[in-house]
Amino acid sequence: MIGVDWGTSHVRAYRLSDEATGAIVAQRDSGDGVLTVEPGRFPEVLRELVGAWIADGERRILLSGTVGSRNGWRETRPVQCPVRLEDLAQAVEPVPFDEACVRIVPGVAGVDANGVPEVMRGEEVEIVGARINAGRVCLPGSHSKWVRVEDGAILSFSTYLTGEAYAALRGYTLLKKLMGPEPPVAGPGFDAGVSRSSEGEGVMHHLFGVRTLGLAGRLTPAESASYLSGLLIGHEVRSALTAGDAVTVVGAPALVALYARAIDACGGRATPGPEQAAARGLAMIGAQVAWTD
Repeated sequence: MIGVDWGTSHVRAYRLSDEATGAIVAQRDSGDGVLTVEPGRFPEVLRELVGAWIADGERRILLSGTVGSRNGWRETRPVQCPVRLEDLAQAVEPVPFDEACVRIVPGVAGVDANGVPEVMRGEEVEIVGARINAGRVCLPGSHSKWVRVEDGAILSFSTYLTGEAYAALRGYTLLKKLMGPEPPVAGPGFDAGVSRSSEGEGVMHHLFGVRTLGLAGRLTPAESASYLSGLLIGHEVRSALTAGDAVTVVGAPALVALYARAIDACGGRATPGPEQAAARGLAMIGAQVAWTD
């Protein structure tokens, strides 16, 4: 089958040979994330992405991510916590597509400790693919998730807008002119940001310090992006983490490295999860879907 991890800013398509293991035969990546696709063009974008595989005989396509959100191809109804693999497989929703049978994994819904709604779209597939049976899981990204899993079920989770806030602050505020083109790296600048997040007066005050440290020459343009990243991730980790927590971090390797470094610095114990968890999760869910061609 074909599995597609279709997020806000990127889309990754996998041709999978083995539903049990999620073995990847071929992969295609694109910048046609949900926010860049005009309404009504999702079938066209999917056709451009995986049309060659369809022509080669693939007829089953499973989508996950924000493609199932209000801004996506079709808004799906998330499954309420607690959620297991079989619950997701039973709740997939169809979308019309002439050349193949297309289904969307609907995502997961819950509430935080104060009753405010929570939703995830895509991360649930990564948790399945990482084969996490119990414990705390961090899934960094535009909207980072901190998830509690017990007995193979997603019990609860909290979302942090950290990645999107970083992109907005770096690209559209006065901080932009102080930063070079370098991506954030796990080094002294990042560590300084994480350390600063432990001090008083709050994140809004700390953010202005990114500018003044640069103006004073105490942060170079190359260091500023890493410092900003460390500052935001540090605040997130300190809000989500209980000292001594063991946390599995699942996601893109560069982000996993940053979050693992911050978790360890803030008193937790981070373990990187397996790579390509989304592809494996799509295969595992697809194996239990009642496909109708």
